[in-house]
Amino acid sequence: MFPGRMTLSPPGPPGGPPEELQELAFIERPIRRSLKTAEEIDQLTVDEDLNDVERAVYLLSVGQEVQRASVISNLPSLVRQNPAETFRRVVPKVREVLNGAGAEIQLAAATSFLTILQDDIILIHTHTYSILKTVLLHLNHRDTVVSSAWLETLLSAINALPKETIKQEVLNPLLYQSQLSHSLQARLAACRILGKASCKFDSLIVKKELLPLARSLSRDTESEVRVCMCRQLESMARAIGVDDTRTELLPELLELAGDEESRVRLAAFDSIISLMEMMDGDDRLHLLVPLVMSACDVSSQVDEGIMVSLSFQFGKLCSGLAGSLSEEQKRLLLQKFQVLCITGLQTEENQMDVGESTLIRCNCCYNLPAMVAFVDPAHFLCDIHPSLSGLCSDPEVSVRRSVAASFHQVVKLLESNVHVVHKELLLLLQDSALEVLDALMNHLDETLEVVLSRGDNLILDNKLPELLSALLSAEQKVGSSLRWRLHEKLLHRYSCLSRLLPGELLHQTFSARIFIILTTNKVLPVQKEAARTFCTFLRYNRKQEQRQEMMERLIQDLAQGRSYWNRLRFLDVCEIATEIFSRKYFNKHFLIPALELVHDPVANVRYKLCQLLPRLRSSLRLPADKLLLQKLDFCVQKFLCREKDKDVVAMIRKFHKRHEWDLLDQKKEKEEMLLLEMEQLERQQSDGKLNSDKHAERKRRDSKTSLSSAKSMSVSSSTGSSSSGKETRKAKLSRSRSLSSQPTSSKPVNSDRPLKVKDLSGSSGLGKSTRDDSVRTAHFTLTTQSTSSMPVLIRSKTTSLLDQASLLEQREHRTSTLDHRTGNRDQRNHMMEHRTSSLEEREHRTSTLDHRDHRTSTLGQRSKTMERGSGMKDSQSRKLSMNRKSNSLQSE
Repeated sequence: MFPGRMTLSPPGPPGGPPEELQELAFIERPIRRSLKTAEEIDQLTVDEDLNDVERAVYLLSVGQEVQRASVISNLPSLVRQNPAETFRRVVPKVREVLNGAGAEIQLAAATSFLTILQDDIILIHTHTYSILKTVLLHLNHRDTVVSSAWLETLLSAINALPKETIKQEVLNPLLYQSQLSHSLQARLAACRILGKASCKFDSLIVKKELLPLARSLSRDTESEVRVCMCRQLESMARAIGVDDTRTELLPELLELAGDEESRVRLAAFDSIISLMEMMDGDDRLHLLVPLVMSACDVSSQVDEGIMVSLSFQFGKLCSGLAGSLSEEQKRLLLQKFQVLCITGLQTEENQMDVGESTLIRCNCCYNLPAMVAFVDPAHFLCDIHPSLSGLCSDPEVSVRRSVAASFHQVVKLLESNVHVVHKELLLLLQDSALEVLDALMNHLDETLEVVLSRGDNLILDNKLPELLSALLSAEQKVGSSLRWRLHEKLLHRYSCLSRLLPGELLHQTFSARIFIILTTNKVLPVQKEAARTFCTFLRYNRKQEQRQEMMERLIQDLAQGRSYWNRLRFLDVCEIATEIFSRKYFNKHFLIPALELVHDPVANVRYKLCQLLPRLRSSLRLPADKLLLQKLDFCVQKFLCREKDKDVVAMIRKFHKRHEWDLLDQKKEKEEMLLLEMEQLERQQSDGKLNSDKHAERKRRDSKTSLSSAKSMSVSSSTGSSSSGKETRKAKLSRSRSLSSQPTSSKPVNSDRPLKVKDLSGSSGLGKSTRDDSVRTAHFTLTTQSTSSMPVLIRSKTTSLLDQASLLEQREHRTSTLDHRTGNRDQRNHMMEHRTSSLEEREHRTSTLDHRDHRTSTLGQRSKTMERGSGMKDSQSRKLSMNRKSNSLQSE
């Protein structure tokens, strides 16, 4: 049926099946489904009811080697969970397992104990001591890898152990391990332990107990031991101080610097240079300078180790010894540096290894900034510039990459003389290796800032076109490669040109190229970085025509482009523009073209626009951007009504829901503000009432005082003359009657309760105003009740957002009206309180006058009674005198 698809193989030999069938037979053999037998599975099975500590103890006791190694590797987590039980039950089992265990378990135990010590999991010294005993048992393991792992654990344990424990358990055994009878491995461990333990003790103990042991090890017959001890003398020197270092350790290091082994001389040389900061001027002049000069002489021969170390420490040496060197010595050092910069490039009889020579030249690149600071700026061209130029054109990529990494520091040190390295900068920008460009781009903005701002203007004008051409060629070279991360970095560094180049030159050279990258490059991070750089150029362009041209290109080629990819890029540009431009500029130039993409036929573009809507909404401010807000709401309404893509619908609903939440939050915020204002009004009213009560009380006290004084005056006047008292009482009585005829039955008005009109109808002008205020207060209360019910947003897809906006405006208008009426009510309440207080004062004065009239009338009645009594007494005395006269006449 399918003759073209089936081909028959020729028949095989009769002696047996063909090779293809044999391969098929091999494939069809039964495959073993399980890698473990049933017995092995039973041995590996553990009871699930056991806790972590019990399971660890069980596996360490009867488990296989792989299970024991797993438990030991998991020991730090057990210590974190339950340290007491772990050190009581699990750690002793680990010690038992380690006796005679293989290298795998030994390394796992050393790593676990090191983790426990470094992470500060344990807090008591007993546990650290327990670990120390285990470490010391296996420190001299026959396997060097295992012994090195246990040594690292011991060095970490020294930091956590007390001094007495270190002295008894660690340092005392060193007296025996440092002897020549012990193994080389034990003596090397003793050197490292001495250097670590010296930091734990004071200078006196180090000088008396540790320093003699260090001297004996530095004179060991094995060069490896002398090298190890020489590298530990630096830490011991910092422990004993500057004075003891000068007298005790420097002679020992100088002796080691003349050792017959090059490795020992190298270690001593590195240690002496590390201790240079602890030396004074005399030590540097008489000890260090001759050593450096002799090392330079030796390095010129065949000692590669000294030569590599010298090339790495050269900048530090020149900076530290600058004040102690003569001009001749400085010249010799500069000559030595020039020789180091060309090491391995000249054909010599004793050719150095290629790797060593390349490393020396890389070290010279690393020390270039220090050497530029070391020489006189006037001598830079003759002393350092040839070496710098040679390193920039070195045949090895690693050397050129090293000089490119430190080039920005050289440029900063040159300052106004930066034009002398213009050629070297062009060489690095035009380098064929992308690794060199990558190293140069790390600080290219700093380099360009110095080159374009501090150089001589005349020289800069002549060399600027070359520099711009080199920058453009570097971008094209990187853009044509697959190193898109380097391309992204380059575009990011080029954004600094907006602050360094004139706007016209930047617009002609770089803006067009960046826009081409934005529209043609297919890598999204590169496109976004190009968009950011283009927006930066647009932001700092000073010419209005050029800015308008750039904006038109953005809208025509991206926002209105035929490719949906370009329209997506325009939305990316809008997202970046919100970060770079001001809100006003963005709303004027970017917002409307972005909202017009609501009609885009591609769902991805509409989806991207929905993602961008929250940021667009946050750029609007009312009431200035009211029209733009209406357009944005109209865009959202179109999405809600007409959108069919499910992803776009989900995104727009998410935004719409967030918008509703924002509106609800605004409503809650306004209500909270109103509540706070009402609370402040009530507090002010209560404070006003309290002040009025205090004022009334003060008035009452004053009235009582005046009443008592009036009473005393009335009593004195009544006893003084009866006629003047009568006239005064008559005048007071007439005045009190005239005052009592006025209305005195007014009461304080409650600001929260409206007054009745009929209660104030019979009042005078004051009552009329009070009635008007009460009617207005009642009207304000009804208005407040009607406006307190805010309009609720109708959550329907068919409801127009314009209606919602109008409802929001009405709500804001009513809120402002409510605030105005609240202020009017506050003012009216204040007036009512003032009038009420005045009425209370009048009532109080009237009652006081009534009381005075009553007292006056009482005094008048008393005076009349007294007058009547006096009259009766006069008549009786007259009658009595007449009777006496008549009796006397009768007797006569």
